[in-house]
Amino acid sequence: MPRLRRRFFGSLVLIGLLIGLMIGRLTAPGPVQLEVVESQPQGLSLQFDREPEIYDEHLEGAFALLFQAEGEPQAGQLQIDGMPVAWRVQQTEKGLLLHLVAARPLQGQWRGERRDGGWHLAVKVVAAKRP
Repeated sequence: MPRLRRRFFGSLVLIGLLIGLMIGRLTAPGPVQLEVVESQPQGLSLQFDREPEIYDEHLEGAFALLFQAEGEPQAGQLQIDGMPVAWRVQQTEKGLLLHLVAARPLQGQWRGERRDGGWHLAVKVVAAKRP
C-alpha cells in the first residue's frame, strides 16, 4: 500500500509539472516585433510593439543597431546635410540589424520611449567630424 501511494503522488507531481509548463507556454509573450520604420529629417523612427534589447556599434564609419526582435527586411535612403545615407534592416541569427552607411563616416545616437502602447525609437545620425 505505501508503494502505491508513492506512485500516485509521484504521478500527481508529474501531471502538475506538465500542466504548469503548458500554461507557462500559453501565457509567455512572443518575440518583440518591429512594426514601422519611417525616415525623419536627421535619421529614422522605428516603432516596436514593446521594448527590445538594443546594442549599438560604430563600425568603420557606419552605424549599426542590433535589436532582439523580429520583423521584415527593409531598406531605404535618406538625406542628412545633403549627404545620401543608405539604411537597411535585415534579420540575423542574433536579431534584427539596422545598418546605416554613407560616403563619409557617421556618428549615431538613439533614444527610446514608450508611446501609443508600443516602443518608439528615434535614431539620429550626423557626419562625423574629421580631426
